[in-house]
Amino acid sequence: MNLRRTFAISRRIANAFKRDERSLALMFVAPIVVLGLLGWVIRGQGEPETRLAVVNAAGAPGERIKAGIEQAAADAGITVERVADEPAARDALRDGDIDVVLVLPDDLFANQSAPPALRFITPGINPADDGGRVARVQAALLPALAGSAFPTIEPETIYGSPNGDQLDAFAPALVAFFSYFLVFVLTGISFLRERVGGTLERLLATPVRRSEIVTGYSAGFGFFATLQVILIMAFALGTLHVPVFGPLPAFSVGLGIANAGSPALAFLVALLLALGAVNLGIFLSTFARTELQVVQFIPIVIVPQALLCGLLWPISSLPELLQPIAKVLPLTYAIDGLREVLVKGADLSSAALRFDLAILAAIAVFLAVLASLTIRREVA
Repeated sequence: MNLRRTFAISRRIANAFKRDERSLALMFVAPIVVLGLLGWVIRGQGEPETRLAVVNAAGAPGERIKAGIEQAAADAGITVERVADEPAARDALRDGDIDVVLVLPDDLFANQSAPPALRFITPGINPADDGGRVARVQAALLPALAGSAFPTIEPETIYGSPNGDQLDAFAPALVAFFSYFLVFVLTGISFLRERVGGTLERLLATPVRRSEIVTGYSAGFGFFATLQVILIMAFALGTLHVPVFGPLPAFSVGLGIANAGSPALAFLVALLLALGAVNLGIFLSTFARTELQVVQFIPIVIVPQALLCGLLWPISSLPELLQPIAKVLPLTYAIDGLREVLVKGADLSSAALRFDLAILAAIAVFLAVLASLTIRREVA
């Protein structure tokens, strides 16, 4: 190995980075911004608002325990709601009037040698939300149960498959994130190549309007984004069983995620998100000169959305200053819409789903307008 030639190659790479001020800024600023945001989110998380209903099916002996639980919950800042019975509590969960139902079962005192068993019923739409609220109720029960065995917890959900696993629970968030992330990267790099190759410059020299250019590029990239979303949805929701073939054992392709609603509606939500990612990629690629700079937008654009959109923790537990930001991110509405369809089985009669679809469509149009304005400024 010739050290002189090796050093010359290294020096060339270093000089190229030194001349690329934008890459240097993203390289050194982006990690600080992302780590600072992550630390703020983790350390600044608050207790999610929790509305609890306690249902006593254990008869007169359970009234004293119910009163103690309600008092302990109220002392911990948990709102205690009154319900007549378990069916009424389940209806309140479906309507969003309460967040957690704690049931004292009728066989609560049947086994005196084992800790009592309590049933926690949650909506089952957002695992992060449910987990945080159940943990808060459990923490509130500790003082009331001091000196006695802590009860065993039997979780139950209103929505979702009873045989579902963690992947089923987090599937809507994962489908939305990967659709958004992959479409953004591919569109940004592809549109940059159009600019670098001179194709966009030649188009701008023709009578074609800039809005028509952006719309045409959006439709073209959107076609391939559609194919990508179809592939992601098919792999996530479907399962193809391949039988034994020669020396190969039988195997399955696809995740087979439980789906309570219409796959077509889930596809529509993911498609609107992907179209927004296409227009975002076109918009931001106009600020990049190399493919590396497009990739460097990921920590600035994609990672913060993953931290704030409800993928990892509930939006309601974020610091107050970050919650309004989370409510303008497209990933927030895509994840919520996919949860409505895949977990709750909602259709277009659902006001929440219609709202999510409208917001995603509006974001896609807004980003298309921004992209057209950016092209005008760049050429001028």
